[in-house]
Amino acid sequence: MRSVRAFAFTAIFILVAGALLALPGRTHAATADEIDHKVARALSDLYRINPKAREIGHQAVAVLVFPSITKGGFLVAGQHGEGGLVIRGGGVTRYYSSTAASYGLQAGIQKFGYALFFMNDQSLSYLNKSGGWELGSAPSLVVVDEGLSSSLSTTTLQKGIYAFFFNQKGLMGGLGLQGSKITRIHPD
Repeated sequence: MRSVRAFAFTAIFILVAGALLALPGRTHAATADEIDHKVARALSDLYRINPKAREIGHQAVAVLVFPSITKGGFLVAGQHGEGGLVIRGGGVTRYYSSTAASYGLQAGIQKFGYALFFMNDQSLSYLNKSGGWELGSAPSLVVVDEGLSSSLSTTTLQKGIYAFFFNQKGLMGGLGLQGSKITRIHPD
């Protein structure tokens, strides 16, 4: 029984590692100017289609925007995208990548974007202090769906970070941030 588990773990590890290696690497990374443009356009589009995100954005101390995350796989999936941190009242100040791997009953490919709204200095400090930040270990992260979005107001905001998904395209069930790792990058 132990050898079956060891084999299964090894097979899953190899599949996850293969999925991660298949993701776009640093050689295909966008330039800082390209990321700036995509972040500004994505945030503008999100605010246009979701007034609640705009309202929360005006209260946030910073917004980390990943305009395009690509996720694909069969049983084992990987996802990757690049984005930027927008401090209130300014442009992109730092750049990050978002990478994740998962396994389970899944198949397909999809693209989506997401934005993390940092509502206070403590939540932003967590991002700044961690060399690589794994979502799910973040303090008080709330994923906002359409139902929750309609009940949020600037007076009911009580968590440190709110996540909004946008521009979902493709065929793959379920979006989640659990296990996504956010790492600071330095594009050209």
